[in-house]
Formats: sequence, C-alpha cells, structure tokens
Amino acid sequence: MLLYTTYQTPRLQYVIGFISEELFDEPLETTTRKEAFLLKDGFRLNYSETEFSEDEFYLRPVSLLFENDIRPRTIDCFELNYHKVFFETAGDLPFDIFAACFYLLSRYEEYLPHAKDEYGRFSHTASLAFREGFLHMPLVNIWLQEFRKALQKKFPAMAFRHRSFKFIPTYDIDMAYSFLHKGWKRNLGGLLGSVLKGKWTAASQRIQVLRGRKKDPFDAYEWLDSLHLYCRMKACYFFLVAAGKSRYDKNIDPEKKVMTDLIRYHAAGYRVGVHPSWQSGDDPALLSAEIARMAGLTGNKILMSRQHYIRFDLPDTYRRLLSSGIEQDFSMGYGTINGFRASVASSFYWYDLEKEEQTSLRLFPFCFMDANAYYEQKYTHVQAMIELMQYYHAIKKVNGLMVTIWHNSFLGSDPAFDDWKKLYEIFLKEEVYWDV
Repeated sequence: MLLYTTYQTPRLQYVIGFISEELFDEPLETTTRKEAFLLKDGFRLNYSETEFSEDEFYLRPVSLLFENDIRPRTIDCFELNYHKVFFETAGDLPFDIFAACFYLLSRYEEYLPHAKDEYGRFSHTASLAFREGFLHMPLVNIWLQEFRKALQKKFPAMAFRHRSFKFIPTYDIDMAYSFLHKGWKRNLGGLLGSVLKGKWTAASQRIQVLRGRKKDPFDAYEWLDSLHLYCRMKACYFFLVAAGKSRYDKNIDPEKKVMTDLIRYHAAGYRVGVHPSWQSGDDPALLSAEIARMAGLTGNKILMSRQHYIRFDLPDTYRRLLSSGIEQDFSMGYGTINGFRASVASSFYWYDLEKEEQTSLRLFPFCFMDANAYYEQKYTHVQAMIELMQYYHAIKKVNGLMVTIWHNSFLGSDPAFDDWKKLYEIFLKEEVYWDV
C-alpha cells in the first residue's frame, strides 16, 4: 500500500513504522508526490488535507505529526465502537489514528509539566488513560484492529500480517533471600525488631532458617524452574546488583559467592538483565558500573533492563540506558497501579521526543505486577487473579504481548503469600500454558 502525505516528518515515519510492523508483512511505502500517488495501482492511503477519490482510503490529519515542538494540548475523547478515541477528524476513520497512536506511544504527556507521586515518578493519575478510564485497555491494539477492519472494507483483497498472542514471564530479584547471606548484624537487627514488635512467628522463622531447619522464604528458584519446564516457557530475570545499600536498595552483596552463583545459574538457562538501583537514577556512573558488574558475573553483554521501583524520567533515563548499551527495557508500566502505561500490548521502539528521532531502544511494556496488586491496590489474591485474567483476555483478544512482573518474595515459602503463589501457578498452568 502506498501512503501519500504532504510532508514527511520523523514523527510520521515513526508511527508508520510501528503500524507497518503490527499490521503488514512489508513496510508501508510513502510519497509526497501527488502525481505518483494518483497513478499508483492497488491500495492507496491518503493522509493529507485533500481527498482525491473514492478509490483511496482517506484520513485527514490533525497537526500533531507535522509539529516539532512539545506543548500542552486539549484532548477531547469520544466513543467509537464502545471504546475511547481522540483527535477527531474526517475520512474513512473518524479520528486520526496515526496521531493518537503517536501521542500514547511517545508518552507525550510525560514531557509536559505533570504531577509526581511520592517517589518523584510520573503519577498515573496525571495520565490521559487514567482520567478517561482506559488504563486497563490495550487501546492502541484495539484501534489497529478497527483500522484493519476499515481497510478491509475499502480493500477486500488486502493481505495483513498474522500475529499471535505471546507471553513473557519476568521476575525482579530485588532481594535474593529474606534471612540467609545477610550477615549477623542485619539478622540480629531483624530478629530484635521482630521481638520488640511482638512478631514471634517471624522471629521463630528467622531462627529456623538460619539454623538450616527451614528453607529461606524468598528461595523460589527451584520451584520456578519446575514451573517453567512444565509450561515450556523462557523467562527473564532482572537482578539488583548495587554495590552499596540505600533506603530502597537492600539487596545482598553481589560479590558474595551465593549471589554470583545464583546469577550465573540463571544466566545459563534464562535471559537475564540488570535491575538498575534507585541510587543509579541519580548517578549515571553507578548505572554503568552495575551493568558492567552484571556483564562480568554472567560473561555476557547485558542488553536488558528494568528500573528498580519503576523509577524513570523521560528522556534522561532511556538516554542513559542507550549510552550504556541497553537494547531492551521492560520498565514501561507504573509502580503504583496495574494497567497499560503506553496503552499498548506490543513491544515498540522508544521515540525521543526532544530529539525528534526514533531510537534503537525497544520497550516491552508490562501490565501486571504483584507488588502493585498487593501493596498499592490492596487486592486479595482473588481480586488479583480477576485482574490478571482481565488483562490476559484483553491481550489475547488483540493477539498482543503480555508481560507480567513477579518477585521471588511472593513465590517462595512465606505463608503471607501462599495464596499468591498458588494463583500464579494456576494462571500459568491452566491459562497461558495452552497459548504459548
């Protein structure tokens, strides 16, 4: 299919590339030559101010993709086929799907002045998706299905790319063990704290683990191996390897043999990435050091990352990751609520809105994190299962990519999370297992 536009811009090229990858086997051809477009045989898409004929698919553009600045704008949403759209226009679709996709994928609103949460991150309450009630939907993928139907109506013989549902289980190893390998000072302090607070069960558990009578409650690694083997799944693990401790970085010393062995073991059988510490968000040198440490431990170049506490700022964090050799990032989501931060259930390249260029950093958005459901949304395991299944069915319906985040602390032997461990096992074995 040939697309005609009056002007070629980096923004337009970016969104055309994304839509081409999602819908077609080959990239859309584009031209700014009206004569060549009118003489073209076959499928034609006119993205300009002027409609030429009924034989073309016509979409009148709004101005967003032809601008090169970042400024506040009023977004008026309206309903189309029971879901939200915006950037109303004329043509074979009643909204500019190119501009709307770009607005959401580029995270345009995160470059504007915005509300921050208690950790200084972009607050989900400031997002259009939250305000308009579509945070729980892979809206971009839904739009693309509507676009495909509209194109098929205009061009019944048109062929499209076949896509299938995909699932990537991912794990953040913020703290590899609850009691073991922390040293006597940290364990003594923890034990005294439990006693002073009257938490006798926790105190007893710590003593039994340290004496070798019980398994550490965060040790879920063998169980996960068995689960992945049964479900024939390849998981991704992200390890926090900060050299120094801080309020939010409380991992076990990465230089300890138990940690080096754990990381090397997983690197041999899974894809592993770095989990940049909270401290590294304020010190780019620390980020480079942590990536180098992971590379040294695994013997491989580290290409994947996910920010600890989902702490990132656009564009600075992603630029630092790129300069450090990271090619894939799994941080696109919120650390305060589950849902679709970029309103999409597909991987996509990050667009640097300030530099006006598509980058080589590919983003893999997640929709569900155990910590969000438990700590932030205050869900029971039953409510969490309902939410997880809602995302699963929504993504499956659009043949999208589902990425979830779990922590080893939820999947070990801690009685507080026993039902959550069962929830995850049921989800993988009885739902996702049959789709991957």
